[in-house]
Amino acid sequence: MLNKWEKPEMPEEEEIKERLAKARDLLEIQQLQIKERKLPVLVLFEGWGAAGKGSEIGQIIKNIDPRFFKVASMSAPSEEEKRKPFLYPYFVQIPEAGKFTFLDSGWMDQVSKSRFSGEMDDNKYAQIIDSIKRFERQLTDNGYIILKFFLNISEKEQEKRLNQLKANKDTKWRVSKNDLMQSKHYSKCQNIFSRYLTDTNTANAPWYIIDAKNRKWAELQLMETICSGIQVGLQNERLAVPIIQNVFPLIKMPKLSEVKLEETMEEEKYKAELKQLQKKLGEFHNRLYRKRVPVVIAYEGWDAAGKGGNIKRLTEALDPRGYEVHPIASPEPHEKARHYLWRFWKRLPKTGHIAIFDRTWYGRVMVERLEGFCSENDWKRAYNEINEFEKELTEWGAVVIKFWVQIDKETQLARFTERQNTPEKQWKITDEDWRNREKWDEYEKAVNEMLQKTSTSYAPWHILPSVDKKIARIQALKIVIEKLEKALE
Repeated sequence: MLNKWEKPEMPEEEEIKERLAKARDLLEIQQLQIKERKLPVLVLFEGWGAAGKGSEIGQIIKNIDPRFFKVASMSAPSEEEKRKPFLYPYFVQIPEAGKFTFLDSGWMDQVSKSRFSGEMDDNKYAQIIDSIKRFERQLTDNGYIILKFFLNISEKEQEKRLNQLKANKDTKWRVSKNDLMQSKHYSKCQNIFSRYLTDTNTANAPWYIIDAKNRKWAELQLMETICSGIQVGLQNERLAVPIIQNVFPLIKMPKLSEVKLEETMEEEKYKAELKQLQKKLGEFHNRLYRKRVPVVIAYEGWDAAGKGGNIKRLTEALDPRGYEVHPIASPEPHEKARHYLWRFWKRLPKTGHIAIFDRTWYGRVMVERLEGFCSENDWKRAYNEINEFEKELTEWGAVVIKFWVQIDKETQLARFTERQNTPEKQWKITDEDWRNREKWDEYEKAVNEMLQKTSTSYAPWHILPSVDKKIARIQALKIVIEKLEKALE
């Protein structure tokens, strides 16, 4: 892409000034529209070392109310970030609705460095490119405006700028080892950049190559392209997004009405099995940490099905320093203002650790669907987005285990009544629980569809019969142990 790039003709200085003034005025108007219509804008700056990314970001943000933007300099990932999925540092930086985020370098920079050093082979590169394209498409499908810029300068221009920086004791610190590497191996870097730009240049998130030799000319190109991109985003805001066909291998699941719930277990047998399984799970937890394998355990199920007690029996066997339980309630305002998966990305475990979710991202296709908290297009699109999210986790190396805790309607009523009539348990029952119960049939239909469309070969669903909670607890422990044993082979 860079190799075939046709350098745009730079206007006269006076024309640049006039057009810049118009673009600045327009951006001031557009930021109000962005705020009013709650559109998030993500602007990514990539380019050659010394191309002027930082200074150009500085010029652009002068035209935006500082309350409505954030600038993040995405340098090399920290040791903590290296123990999370590749996209983690970037997903957590996405803006709230109605605000801008400017990234000084990002996922392109990290991929390019890994390609140059040889740390990333062709297979890993292809996998990461797919992840990046899915990431960018998910954001734009959910209303984000993504603007990606590559600031381009010639080999001679880069060398000249780096020499100027190095000659001044107050600026020589700005010249990094990576900048010097680029200058020394300009052609090789250009080929790596060019291939990446071509591979990730999509209709929903295209690349804009900026001639950065002249600072004001670069600023004009950036300003006019940002304004144009925002205008298109404002026009597309209310258009329906196509539903993508599932491409992931699915495992056929039974309907909830077909799940047998009659089995029971004697207390003595339960206690003996529980003790044995918890001991084994504790041993596996130590090995998980040593081998740096991350684990994500997701619990969904009917109210009063016994999720909490099930989770308790799991965690009793684990080192408390190596796991965290995330009880998921309604999203907070700052969570609601971002992509619905954002709050789950932020809660992912480090390698070697376990994250247990009590309620999950599947709320999108259950409660949000049935209570009208998102559009029909949103929840129908979410099946594929969730499959992509879980694929991302498994490609990172995570073990993903998903439980649906199943009871019948009569058992739920009995447990609701007991909670309501027992003072120390009344905090467990709310008016919302009773309202949800009235929609049992609608929820059952939604759950059946969810199970069919998201039980993939790499992250299948496991249904736990829980009329007898002891059965569900033992089954959950056996499944977790089986999955960990396989991962640790």
